[in-house]
Amino acid sequence: MVFSINLVDEVALIALKAHITYDSQGILATNWSTKSSYCSWYGISCNAPQQRVSAINLSNMGLQGTIVPQVGNLSFLVSLDLSNNYFHASLPKDISKILLNFVYFIGKCKELQQLNLFNNKLVGSIPEAICNLSKLEELYLGNNQLTGEIPKTFSHLRNLKILSLRMNNLTGSIPATIFNISSLLKISLSYNSLSGSLPMDMCNTNPKLKELNLTSNHLSGKMPTGLGQCTKLQGISLSYNEFTGSIPRAIGNLVELQSLSLHNNSLTGEIPQSLFKISSLRFLRLGENNLVGILPTGMGYDLPKLEMIDLSINQFKGEIPSSLSHCRQLRGLSLSLNQFTGGIPQAIGSLSNLEEVYLAYNNLAGGIPREIGNLSNLNSLQLGSCGISGPIPPEIFNISSLQMIDLTDNSLHGSLPMDICKHLHNLQGLYLSFNQLSGQLPTTLSLCGQLLSLSLWGNRFTGNIPPSFGNLTVLQDLELGENNIQGNIPNELGNLINLQNLKLSVNNLTGIIPEAIFNISKLQTLSLAQNHFSGSLPSSIGTQLPDLEGLAIGGNEFSGIIPMSISNMSELTVLDIWANFFTGDVPKDLGNLRRLEFLNLGFNQLTDEHSASEVGFLTSLTNCKFLRRLWIEDNPLKGILPNSLGNLSISLESFDASACQFKGTIPTGIGNLINLIDLRLNDNDLTGLIPISFGHLQKLQWFAISGNRIHGSIPSVLCHLRNLGYLDLSSNKLSGTILAALGILLHCVTSLFTPMD
Repeated sequence: MVFSINLVDEVALIALKAHITYDSQGILATNWSTKSSYCSWYGISCNAPQQRVSAINLSNMGLQGTIVPQVGNLSFLVSLDLSNNYFHASLPKDISKILLNFVYFIGKCKELQQLNLFNNKLVGSIPEAICNLSKLEELYLGNNQLTGEIPKTFSHLRNLKILSLRMNNLTGSIPATIFNISSLLKISLSYNSLSGSLPMDMCNTNPKLKELNLTSNHLSGKMPTGLGQCTKLQGISLSYNEFTGSIPRAIGNLVELQSLSLHNNSLTGEIPQSLFKISSLRFLRLGENNLVGILPTGMGYDLPKLEMIDLSINQFKGEIPSSLSHCRQLRGLSLSLNQFTGGIPQAIGSLSNLEEVYLAYNNLAGGIPREIGNLSNLNSLQLGSCGISGPIPPEIFNISSLQMIDLTDNSLHGSLPMDICKHLHNLQGLYLSFNQLSGQLPTTLSLCGQLLSLSLWGNRFTGNIPPSFGNLTVLQDLELGENNIQGNIPNELGNLINLQNLKLSVNNLTGIIPEAIFNISKLQTLSLAQNHFSGSLPSSIGTQLPDLEGLAIGGNEFSGIIPMSISNMSELTVLDIWANFFTGDVPKDLGNLRRLEFLNLGFNQLTDEHSASEVGFLTSLTNCKFLRRLWIEDNPLKGILPNSLGNLSISLESFDASACQFKGTIPTGIGNLINLIDLRLNDNDLTGLIPISFGHLQKLQWFAISGNRIHGSIPSVLCHLRNLGYLDLSSNKLSGTILAALGILLHCVTSLFTPMD
């Protein structure tokens, strides 16, 4: 077969193919053959008269390799699209020959109009040679690993319409000359590390600009007052920067604006009233600023196309305008973390497209309108900590699309419907904690088969934990603490193989913990404190629960020994077994718990194997570099406090070793614990002097060593403990002039100096 070819073009394409190291679809290996015209090859287009390569489109093919300089010899090339591949190395510097390393590209690809290298693995800086492509209209270099600054010579690209450099590591300021390119329609520089401010007159020569996206940089200064002159703008995104000052009033001139995203800056002042008159507006995101004021009563009348409004985390006051009900296209309403007052407008129930309602953390009053039950497309209802009261309208539980209900920390009362999950087959999170809800836990909660989190903490629920909860096999969090629930933990809860957090503290639960609970290997938190549980911990708990981060079982009736295997729980940060009947020696290898932050062994009958010498497990705890609280009080540990206590975590804030029958002197090393706030060594059999090193404990607020046999005078260094608010040295054998000591401790709120010999 005879066909017309240009050897220069063919050689360039064959060179490109040769440098592709991986072709996931195998297309180039079979299709790019010199037995056929390159104009028929996959992804290649040719111009009609000369049969020269005019376009290469190999996007989304999963190709790996490098882009060779020979591509720059394709002098008739108009479009190069290699996006969404894995091309790597630096862009041929001769990108006037295409890609960042093409030394010969500068003078030969004069026809190039589109260059798309989006989403590859390109590194290095952007070659200034790109700026020689005088006919270039579209430049996509986003989602690579490019560094350095944006070349100032980009202003030479007088025909450029789209500039997309997003998702790189570019630094420096945005060259002001870019805003002089009058042909620009879209500027996308988001997700870089660009800094500096924007020119106030940036829109003077940009009459056609439709989209400006500078999200997630380090831009600062005030928003340009001249933005209002870019009258064709449809999208502005300056979110996640450091802009200050007010929103320019001239933005109200942008009559074609569809999306305005300014969230997560430091903007102040009120929202310009003119902004609520832009009838084309679809998305308004102003959250996480310092904006103030009252929303206009009629703000919803002129926003017929509004789909999303996010004003969360600001300082807005006043009532939520009921006129929002006229925004018939509204899908998302986010007003959380403000100071709104009044009730939730009943008219919101007419917004049939509404999918998300976020009104949490406000100062609202009244109840939840029944009309919210009309929102048949609602996915998320979050009204936590917003001041509402009354019963939960049963209509809410009929919204089958709901995935999240969060009504935490309000004054809601009443009981839950017995058929609560009849329609909630998509529900993933139910958060009703810290209310005044009562009645029994509905057994039909088990019908919410997609439920991941069930949080009913801090209410007035009674009755037993339904065994049917064991059918919630995807459940990750079960929080029923601080209620009046009684009975045993059902064995069926052991079926919750995906459970990560089980929190049942502060109830009236009794009995032995089912063995199956300790077989839930994904458990991270097991909180059973302040109930009436009994029995012992399984000896292999440390291997059965390898991911456990928190074990809180204090205030129960557990007995037996602390299993040695607990020392194998390498993820443990909280170990709280206070006020039980544990006996035996404290495991000497507790120091293996390198992540431990809180250890509470108080009020048990624990001992130490070295009761006649230094307490061994305390020395091992010097390996716990994150330890902040160490409470071992009211145990017959006996023995001597080791001086290695001074090597405990520098983060230690509280140490309570009172009533442990300790002997010997107070370790001087304790003075190294410079972040200590609370130190209690009272009611032991300690002797010797108060260490002078305690003068280093500048943060100490509570110091109690009463009920020992400490002698000598009160060290003058205590006068420097300016934060000390409670001092109890009573019932020791201290001597010297008390008045002198009192004179230097006048800042103490409470000082107890009862009988001293």
